[in-house]
Amino acid sequence: MAEKTRTPIIIDTDPGVDDTVAILLAITSPELEILAYIISFGNTDVHAAYDNIYKLYQAIGRHIALHPEDAARFPNFSPIVPPLLVVGPEGPLEGGRHFAQYFHGRDGLSDINERHPELNIDFGSSSFSHNFQPVKESSVEVALRLLESRPDRSITYVVLGPMTNLAQLVRQHRQTVMDKIGRVIAMAGALDVPGNTTSVAEFNVFADPYAAKELLVPTDPTSGLPLDRVVLAPLDITTSHELPFPYYAQKVDPAFKSAAQPSNADGKSPLVHFTSSFFERTREIMLEWGKDALELHDIVAIWCAIENPPEINAVGGLPGMSTGWAVAERTFDIERTGEITRGMFVTDRREENTAYAPGANRAEVQAQLDLRHLGHGLLESTALPARVEVEDPGLDQRQRKGVACLVETPGPSVLLQLLTRRVWGI
Repeated sequence: MAEKTRTPIIIDTDPGVDDTVAILLAITSPELEILAYIISFGNTDVHAAYDNIYKLYQAIGRHIALHPEDAARFPNFSPIVPPLLVVGPEGPLEGGRHFAQYFHGRDGLSDINERHPELNIDFGSSSFSHNFQPVKESSVEVALRLLESRPDRSITYVVLGPMTNLAQLVRQHRQTVMDKIGRVIAMAGALDVPGNTTSVAEFNVFADPYAAKELLVPTDPTSGLPLDRVVLAPLDITTSHELPFPYYAQKVDPAFKSAAQPSNADGKSPLVHFTSSFFERTREIMLEWGKDALELHDIVAIWCAIENPPEINAVGGLPGMSTGWAVAERTFDIERTGEITRGMFVTDRREENTAYAPGANRAEVQAQLDLRHLGHGLLESTALPARVEVEDPGLDQRQRKGVACLVETPGPSVLLQLLTRRVWGI
């Protein structure tokens, strides 16, 4: 039987807590071929984030050394051609740097450097093997070389952090990107839900709104990404996908508690000890916010790459999606410099089916929707209000192509089962 074609992917990431889980899912997924890790600033500084790839591979290596029967569960851990590891952008295209260390810790993994020094990188260990290839080239050079080395439109570029490196790549080599890239999947933005960094902004866009705007809603329509090959996974869809910590304790680590009761490596596999160690503080933070679960934002993006390879044909100008997955075209702009709205997706609802009828009392309609826990579209007319003549805003919204935003997956429970089965063997 012929081997199923694997999707080659470039993972552009700022390894924090959920990024690390997402990379674990990628390493355990036979549908993928990891070509490179491009490490960016974001959840923490770029150098701490870079070290987290070593820590992750060290934990998997220790696990396989003790449990060689599990080696097959990690098909991307020891490939014939190891993935490249490269230091990417240290800051955004413009403006100051913003980190999410309040959530991910200074080391990006909930400060396990301090709580669990046994998980620090042990280069002196005779068993240490990182199974990837660190390179000194720039991250743009690495991405360009990989795109040029593979068949046209075969590579999926997955962005789990700020879009800075991808924006730099497009700035310098847009024609190659247009010709060669197969699909871009980015965890980014918040459309109809609150942000997770500010009241209106998702962190990856907040960290570099200039890059996001340049790629997704450029002022010049001849720049930016080929939108028929772009899928955004915004907070609107990712937030509902969770790893409940009580479920993790029940299925994976019965001894798992919190940072007040740190994980003990005795009696646990090295991989379980590693994940429990950086989940401890995460659980405390999430409980402070009223939720005993890890939101699987970046994991949804990797799952989307697994299930939706580039060869699925586009439909009506939107990327093609597998059964159980759906995207909707959304029109928005991105605020870059607002005093309190940096990184906000400013959605244009004037031509959407969710527009209110002319003269409708929008507050009353929305109150009824909220009372019945209904989404847009059922009590609202699709009649379009008349436009008011205003100064030319530049690129006419009516001629601007929208961005494909993920609106449906096979479901949170499907992802939860996939994740626990592949990563922890449950």
